[in-house]
Amino acid sequence: MSDCLFCKIVEGTIPSRKVYEDDLVCAFHDIQPQAPVHLLVIPKKHIATMNDCEPEDQALLGYLLLSAKKIAQEAGLEKSGYRLVNNCGRDSGQLVFHIHWHILGGETLGPLNVQQ
Repeated sequence: MSDCLFCKIVEGTIPSRKVYEDDLVCAFHDIQPQAPVHLLVIPKKHIATMNDCEPEDQALLGYLLLSAKKIAQEAGLEKSGYRLVNNCGRDSGQLVFHIHWHILGGETLGPLNVQQ
């Protein structure tokens, strides 16, 4: 996707502070961190949201989650814990429409409350 921010990060045309990269996955620091450690884990394949995943994406999604575990461990979050979040769609707060997971940690995180 030529206009996708995360695709441009994968291509290297937009700079990022990458912490991990392989043939399928890329991880980098969020530019608006919500915790002392706030990393984004994305597939290199463009998929807009979880709703756009197809059966053929099953292996990639599993690989992505196992990569997130590895990246969290490398960030030193394994023992203290971390939150892994995927937002799907505008009402969830998804801002970049390229599927991604947030790894949040480095402090005690508050409860997930839905305010109405």
